[in-house]
Parts: sequence; structure tokens; C-alpha cells
Amino acid sequence: MASTGLQLLGLLLAVIGWVCGALVCASPLWRVSAFAGGEIVIAQVLWEGLWMTCLSQSTGQIQCKTYDSTLALPISAQVSRTLSVLSLLLCLLALLLGVAGAKCTKCLGEGAYSSKARLARVAGVLFFFSGLLYLVPICWTAYAVVRDFYDPKVAAPLKRELGPALYLGWGAGVLLLVGGALLNAGSSPPGVRATPTFGGGGRSNPLPVVVEEKEYV
Repeated sequence: MASTGLQLLGLLLAVIGWVCGALVCASPLWRVSAFAGGEIVIAQVLWEGLWMTCLSQSTGQIQCKTYDSTLALPISAQVSRTLSVLSLLLCLLALLLGVAGAKCTKCLGEGAYSSKARLARVAGVLFFFSGLLYLVPICWTAYAVVRDFYDPKVAAPLKRELGPALYLGWGAGVLLLVGGALLNAGSSPPGVRATPTFGGGGRSNPLPVVVEEKEYV
């Protein structure tokens, strides 16, 4: 069953993207301190994420601290938090619908082919939409980092570089997009099932039709 394999592949890719997205959301490696300017200080490296900041020292010691106030954060950080969490919650809902609508599961019984196909297609759309939603804060943060890095008005100690979490976030978003598209493509509605034939190597032998002629007086 090619459609079943396509459906399972899409579901697997979407789940991997969801797990990677959760790791990126919790990671503090969205932005790292940039070594720009005449003075290069390598004793400390600052990491910034959606929920905390970490300070890595040359001795190997790492100190992390969560943000004191959510309302004190910039608007971009608050929107990035909201979109990331909303995308992960939509992925959870899509995963439940995808498992229930998969052709290899029996969550809805034996004969609910149309209902399972609809659930799987909805799950594919949700995964695809979650991928688009997840890429918004990733691209927004990357644009802000690049803009501030090349802005001469921003002081050198305040410049940041793209953290490894952003690259993983792009990969997670692409996996969600591809997984959702494959899940939707492999969840086509079932067609008319062929009736089995017996004997004659699969050929049907129609019975002769006898027409009786009656004479009327």
C-alpha cells in the first residue's frame, strides 16, 4: 500500500519536526554574543533564548537565569513565545488526529474508512499550518539579529549572532511542512472496492441469459 507508506512517512517526519521544535523552543541558543569590534573578549559568551539567558565562561561554568518579567520583554520576544507554544500545541492536536486517522490503526473501528481519511487530512493540514506558524518567530529573530549586527548605531557589546537553535528551528519547520504535505497526500478518500471473482484465472464467466418466448392467443 503506497498510500499507507506515504501516510506513515509524513506522520513520522511531522513527529520528528515537532520534537525538534520543542527542543528549540526550550533552548537558550537562539542568539549568541558576537565577537565584533576592536576588542574581542572570549572569557564569557552570552546565550539568549525565549525563556532564559545563559552565561558561559571559559572555565566551563554555565549560569542560566530565566527572565524576571514576561511583560518587560520586547514585543518580538512575547510574540515569538506565543507563536512557538501555539504551534507546538497544534502539532499535539494534529498528532492525535493523525494517529486516529492512520490506515494502520483501528481507533475508529473497521469500516470507518471515510472518517479516518478525513481525520488524517485534517491532521496533515494542521501539521503544515504549524510549520508555517513555527517558522515565523525563527525568521523574525534571524532578521532582527542580522539587522542589528550590521547596524552601526548598535554598540559592539550588544551585537548578536545567529545561534544554533535557529538552524535547528528551520529544520523543524521544514519537517513539519513536508510531513503535513505527505500525510495529506497519503490520506486520499477510499475508492470503490473491487468485488472478488472466482475461477477462470480471475476472469468472469457470465451466465447465459435464457429468454423464454410466450405465445399469446
